[in-house]
Amino acid sequence: MMPSLSDIEVQRGLGALPGWTRRGSAIVKTYHFATFPAGIAFLAQVAEIAERLQHHPDVDIRYTRLQFALSTHDAGGITVKDFELAAAIEALVPAAPMAPDPSA
Repeated sequence: MMPSLSDIEVQRGLGALPGWTRRGSAIVKTYHFATFPAGIAFLAQVAEIAERLQHHPDVDIRYTRLQFALSTHDAGGITVKDFELAAAIEALVPAAPMAPDPSA
């Protein structure tokens, strides 16, 4: 089993991932897409990566908004695996049809 990261390690990891924040024992980010199909297509790409990494996100879908929550449940917290998946998700963003973040 992979050990959970310390609070300092989590903060350092978040510093490299724009827009990701900590919520309890998970790191989270919400993405806004131009259309519903664009969001679902993005999720399909994330699903392929998650399968390859054998680490799966919790996903909340609200029309054109997808929120990802990453936590390593068997470790009881945030691990390196969560940051690896978050970085892989971020790598998909430049090619995705994103909408402006309404909170920005």
